[in-house]
Amino acid sequence: MENYNNVTEFILLGLLMKEEMKITCFTIFMACYLTIFLGNFIIFITITYSHLIQQPMYYFLCHLSFIDPCFTSTIVPRMINDLIASSKTISYNCCMTQLFTLHLLGGVEIFILVLMAFDRFVAICKPLHYMIIVNRQRCNMLILLAWVVAFWHSVAQLFLILRLPFCGPNQIDHYMCDSKALIKLACTDTHVTSILVIANTGMVVLATFLVLVASYIIILYHLRNHSAEGRRKALSTCASHVMVVLLFFVPCISTYIPPPNSLDNDKEFSMFYTVIAPMLNPLIYTLRNAEMKNAMRKVWWKKLTFSPK
Repeated sequence: MENYNNVTEFILLGLLMKEEMKITCFTIFMACYLTIFLGNFIIFITITYSHLIQQPMYYFLCHLSFIDPCFTSTIVPRMINDLIASSKTISYNCCMTQLFTLHLLGGVEIFILVLMAFDRFVAICKPLHYMIIVNRQRCNMLILLAWVVAFWHSVAQLFLILRLPFCGPNQIDHYMCDSKALIKLACTDTHVTSILVIANTGMVVLATFLVLVASYIIILYHLRNHSAEGRRKALSTCASHVMVVLLFFVPCISTYIPPPNSLDNDKEFSMFYTVIAPMLNPLIYTLRNAEMKNAMRKVWWKKLTFSPK
């Protein structure tokens, strides 16, 4: 099949709502976006300038707090602008760039969450070998691997869409350029492409989620031999991670597992992993974590009072 393309730009329909609601939503999403940046910035600086950076779990969390604002910035600024803009067009090249970046940073975030679960698994199930297994060199290699795997995932996702012909219409029923929304606009049979997108993204997310669930089942099994205080501390740390995983993975699975022509709730589900989860991550990891709260007090007191101690 020869790839022909008459479309040079797309129109993002965005969040369909009444005109009088757009200013209110603009204010809400702008506040959410600023909260994402502020919350993750505080966590990033706190870990970077405290002793916590030496611990693998917080080292991974530091990377997560860097990825979250970057991931959100590929989507939310455009969505906020489209709420009040008269023109909602996006060029074909910009649309493909957003698609690639979305899956690259989203993939890195998924794998960092897996690394954080791996860290907790080793800490609880192999405590005597923890510092050997999860040393700094291995942490760096795992993070690099996360970027490499996410890169090839996003390349595959982009390739599947680039080979599709678009000859009109060009209205994307979404607030971002994502593969499922674009597949609906292709003027060719997209059955095979839909299956490949589900295999490339949906099944990967589902398989990763099942691995995470299995790891926490094993962790709970091992905790039965710990003291009551040890179980409480371990469960407190794991609970924060489980909440983040559920907020991110469940909407992802609900978005990418169903075929493109199924009931369209993609915009609602996408809101969870593009806005809500990145906004709540800093709160979840600080409000339930005594170490983080103590480190924040020390680091920010030193910075705000210009104290060298």
